[in-house]
Amino acid sequence: MFNALIPEFAVRDCNASLRFYRDVLGFAVIYERPEEGFAFLQLGAAQLMLDQIGAGRAFRTIEPNTPLGQGLNLQITVVTLDPMLAALAGDGIALVLPLEMRSYRRGESLLQQRQFVVADPDGYLLRLCEPPCVVAATPL
Repeated sequence: MFNALIPEFAVRDCNASLRFYRDVLGFAVIYERPEEGFAFLQLGAAQLMLDQIGAGRAFRTIEPNTPLGQGLNLQITVVTLDPMLAALAGDGIALVLPLEMRSYRRGESLLQQRQFVVADPDGYLLRLCEPPCVVAATPL
């Protein structure tokens, strides 16, 4: 089943991106077209596509040295962060924002979630988090 919104990232090197998403973060490759530099990935309910610049169908006009990923921050909820943190550390990949417990107000509730931010090889920011829990009701 496909989500209603699936981001497709223009990437410089699909193999490098696959190594990051599949081998480090644990995404599964649902299908791919290596001859086009394309892969469809999934982790839990999160889905995304990779399309290599110059090899794929959609991004032939993007210059290879164009800054990618600027301003895009995707939140991806996972069951637990610990295996990802260990894999990132094992590969020497630095976090953009360190592991934290963050509180957010949603309506009259205060939620907390454990999270961190990492950049993929092309600069797309991923805020990986565990499911939030309600910690308090806030007066409005």
